[in-house]
Amino acid sequence: MAGKYVERAVRVFLDTGTRFPRRIIWAMGMVKYAAAKANYELGLLDEKRAKAIMQAAMELAEGKMDDRIVVDVFQTGSGTGLNMNVNEVLAERASEIAGIDVHPNDHVNMSQSSNDVIPTAIRLAAYAEVANSLVPSLKSLAARLGELEEKYADVVKPGRTHLRDALPVTLGQEMGAYRDAIEKDLESLEAAAKQVLEVPLGGTAVGTGVNAHPEYPERAVKALAEASGIPVKPARSRFRAMRLVTDLALLSAAIRNVAIDLWRLSQDLRLMYSGPFTGLAEIDIPQEVPGSSMMPGKVNPVTVEAVMQASSYVIGLDSAMANAALLGEFELSMGLPLAGYTVVREASIMAEAASKLAELVIARVQPRVERMRELAERSQALITLVSPIIGYDKAAEVSRMLYEGKPIREALKSIGLKDEEIDKILELEKLVKPGIPSLDIGRRK
Repeated sequence: MAGKYVERAVRVFLDTGTRFPRRIIWAMGMVKYAAAKANYELGLLDEKRAKAIMQAAMELAEGKMDDRIVVDVFQTGSGTGLNMNVNEVLAERASEIAGIDVHPNDHVNMSQSSNDVIPTAIRLAAYAEVANSLVPSLKSLAARLGELEEKYADVVKPGRTHLRDALPVTLGQEMGAYRDAIEKDLESLEAAAKQVLEVPLGGTAVGTGVNAHPEYPERAVKALAEASGIPVKPARSRFRAMRLVTDLALLSAAIRNVAIDLWRLSQDLRLMYSGPFTGLAEIDIPQEVPGSSMMPGKVNPVTVEAVMQASSYVIGLDSAMANAALLGEFELSMGLPLAGYTVVREASIMAEAASKLAELVIARVQPRVERMRELAERSQALITLVSPIIGYDKAAEVSRMLYEGKPIREALKSIGLKDEEIDKILELEKLVKPGIPSLDIGRRK
């Protein structure tokens, strides 16, 4: 049963069906628990009501009342709709527990304002989602990429720049590049996440802490850290943490960079998997579902495509976060519900994407070794290595023959190179390491 505020509010907020993620509802439960505990310790809230509110808040955090948090994300910019929805739900449940009246404002919201509760809750939720979901998923993905880097360190394939032939690389080197990228993303994520640990709980309406006990902020934040397991601390400036959410924008940007790297990795995998006869066909990725409702036997890189779509969505959410950070003036941000929603959704979506990519794609990559080597030997870019040995004019002649479809061995023989010299030129394993191959073979006059 909705309370009086919620009954009126749902008529004036938007009704898009966009609801707050589970992690934010959990965070609201944690904040309300901590507030009741601090108020009880300070003698402001009687024991019976305090313990009833704390029990109800824990039930909310555990997901037992999710269906009663009904306000839309697109609501008042302070998040008062969410705060009052929670207050009314907890007051009703606490009244049942205590057997006496518990008021949503006088008791559940004691020493609080939506203006300090919501900025605290969304930061707590964002940190928890990143630390508990996204970071483990990315570590798993980096580990899987590291396995490919080591396992296929000697599998030579053609390099490509501008989608044109370039000098050879190994599959391990390509996977190692992405392993390093994901590890760098993790470093950025963890650094950005530390910024949101500063919360303004206790600032009440405008940051001054009026209508709250002087010891309340420190006690409430301490209780919040203990109950949630998240090392939150009082903001260095509650005024800053209530009027600005640029720390959340920084965290969002770090998640966006994850999306960009997953998009690029997925695109490279998709191209290497293209085929089986009319594409690059350099790798196989066993698939579990048909790729077409019309063409029997067709299989598509469905998980890779899903990751690319998810990454595109997260990049869009980051743009929404940047705009949310611009909303507001003077003492309060006016984009708090959207800011919390976007960052938590970004983190949860990327966690799912990284996890599925690691286990259903990277762990299953099977290189087509002979195909890769064949393409590497056909690369027109190998002329770069031949030119210092045979001279520019003959190298240009070999290049023309390659364009006409002649195998590189035949082309090199036709301009007078011996088999042993050609073998040295096409010793691709040496070409994927630092060095000057022409010095090993010698310049021809």
